[in-house]
Amino acid sequence: MKAIKNYFLQPRWGLQLFSDIMKILAMIAFVFPFFWMIITAFKTYPESIKVPPTMWPQEWSLEGYITTFNSGLNILNYAKNTVIVTASVIVLQLVIMVPAAYAFAKRDFPLMGFWFGIVLVAFMIPLQLTYIPVFLRMQDLNLINTLWPQILPMGADAFGIFMLRQSFKQIPDEIIESAKLDSAGEMQIMLKIMLPMCKSAMVTIAMFSFIGTWNAYFWPLVMTRTESVRPLTMAIERLNDAELGIHWNTIMAANTLLVVPILIIFIFASKKIIEGFAYRGVK
Repeated sequence: MKAIKNYFLQPRWGLQLFSDIMKILAMIAFVFPFFWMIITAFKTYPESIKVPPTMWPQEWSLEGYITTFNSGLNILNYAKNTVIVTASVIVLQLVIMVPAAYAFAKRDFPLMGFWFGIVLVAFMIPLQLTYIPVFLRMQDLNLINTLWPQILPMGADAFGIFMLRQSFKQIPDEIIESAKLDSAGEMQIMLKIMLPMCKSAMVTIAMFSFIGTWNAYFWPLVMTRTESVRPLTMAIERLNDAELGIHWNTIMAANTLLVVPILIIFIFASKKIIEGFAYRGVK
C-alpha cells in the first residue's frame, strides 16, 4: 500500500500511469500470440476448434505433438536440415563479415567509399529480386538438390557488415597503434582486440542471422526441389496441406517446435542485443 501511495504522490503521476498502462498493453500484445500458440498445442482437436475458444486447456493432451511426428513426414530430417543450414550460415557470415567490417572501419584502400556504397545498396535490395540469377547459377553448378543453395547466397550479410563496422569505428585508433607497436599482426588485432571489444554487436548480428535463417520459407521454397533438403518451416506447411481442414492443435504444436529455440536463445542473448545497439565509450 505504501508503494501505491508513493506512486500517486510523485509529480506527473498521471503521465507515468498512462506510460505504464501502454507498456503493459504492448507486453500483452507481444506475449499473447506465443501464449495462445503454446496452449493450443496442448489441446485436443475438438477443443482447438471450439467456439468460443477456451483460454486454458480443459484437458491437457499431447495429441498435436503425436500427430506431428506421426504425420508421415520425417520431422527429424527437416529439423536436422534447419540446424545445419542455420549454423553454417552464421559461421560463414562471421568469417566474411569480420574481415570486411574491419577493413571498412580501420583500413584505408582505394575506392573504399565506393565499395562501402555497394554494401549499402546490397543491404537495400530484397532477396526476392535476386533469386532467379542465383537459382540459375546454383543449377549450373548442380547444387539444387543439396543444402548449399540455402547457405552460400547468405554468406555475406550487408547489414551485419554495416553494423559491425560501426562498432569497430568506436574503438580508438590508439589501441590499434599500441598493438602494432607490440608487433601484433592484423589477424591478432582483429581477433584478440577488436572482436572481444565488440562482443555485443557480434551476438546481435548472430541472433538476427539465426532468426532470419531459422524462419526462412521463401528462399528454401525456390531453391529446393526435394523434401530431403528442405527445412522445418516447409514441413509445417506440408502439415497444413496434408490435413482435411486445419487441425489447429497439430499446426500449433509444429510451430511451437519451430519457435521455442528462438525464444530460448533470445532470452539468454537479449542483454547483449540491447548493448549491441547502444554506444559505449572505450576507456
